[in-house]
Amino acid sequence: MLNTASETSSTIRVASRWFGFSRWRGAGTAVVRWLGSVALTLFGLVLVTFAMTRLSPVDPVLQLVGDHASASTYAAARLELGLDRPLAVQFGRYLVRVGHGDLGQASSTGQPVAADIARTFSATLELATVAIVIGAASGLALGIIAAMRSGGIIDAAARIVSLVGYSIPIFWLGLLFLLLFYARLHWAPGPGRLDVLYQYTLRPVTGFALIDTALSGTAGAFRSAVAHLVLPALVLALYALAGITRLSRGAVLEQLGQEYVLTARAKGAGPWRVVFVHVLPNVTGPLLTIVALAYASLLEGAVLTETVFAWPGIGRYLTVALFAGDTAAILGATLTIGSAFILLNSLTDLAVARTGRGRDR
Repeated sequence: MLNTASETSSTIRVASRWFGFSRWRGAGTAVVRWLGSVALTLFGLVLVTFAMTRLSPVDPVLQLVGDHASASTYAAARLELGLDRPLAVQFGRYLVRVGHGDLGQASSTGQPVAADIARTFSATLELATVAIVIGAASGLALGIIAAMRSGGIIDAAARIVSLVGYSIPIFWLGLLFLLLFYARLHWAPGPGRLDVLYQYTLRPVTGFALIDTALSGTAGAFRSAVAHLVLPALVLALYALAGITRLSRGAVLEQLGQEYVLTARAKGAGPWRVVFVHVLPNVTGPLLTIVALAYASLLEGAVLTETVFAWPGIGRYLTVALFAGDTAAILGATLTIGSAFILLNSLTDLAVARTGRGRDR
């Protein structure tokens, strides 16, 4: 019995250390603070979008009833929209609607904005995710090797790649890719997400073309989805690669000059062991932040790329809404992109903090 009790007590202590039961109080406070910070930021975003609706020169009533509506029709529509009430009441109603996923009706498509965003945001998410995987993998590798070979040919190449990625306008690079690989060499298909043959016959399941075409069992549809994804993903990946390469090179290069690295080298550790065993654990937080910021910038900055490649994502949807003066669609897309940016950054902060605590233990 004593042995059993001792083993049970030991198991509980191990589980407590593993799951952090002894730190629940501090962890709970941190989580509450994190959730409060996210909620407050999202509230501020909703407040800004509401202010945009009231400061916009576009009359939402005229968008609904048209320019030739009678005065009585205009008054009835204004009353139905609740624009005759105080701003505080209007904001409360707007907050409740947003909380229930009601973003209004898009005049440019005639569909609910939430339905339009559910359809288009998956396309942007798919494009940005593939781009960040390519950009992060190549950018981190190039940045780390450039730091290890500081002053060499690879370091110079990394600087040139970063300069090119930052200097060339992304829409010009997209047009150049289309001219070269589509119009001249015929290596890639044209703009769009799928060939016309599959565009209207594919049954959307997840909203992600790669997954839906794979589930359909049609090899031609999957090849078409991959082929259409290559050029816009490479354009965005080059943009992400530039920043990731430069910042990861700087982070690793700074650590290579620290005393613990000199000590490891003095003990006979090779350059690769120094980097992967000693340096990278100390720059995990900054590297996570770099990649997350690049991913967020791709989600919010894919407007020009989607326009050039006719990619049916939220960026192109926002562009069409801007030209049409569709206030509901503009604000819905802005709110969605802003919320994704806030949540991604907040999760990154949480992961970085967790990584730091893991190193401390």
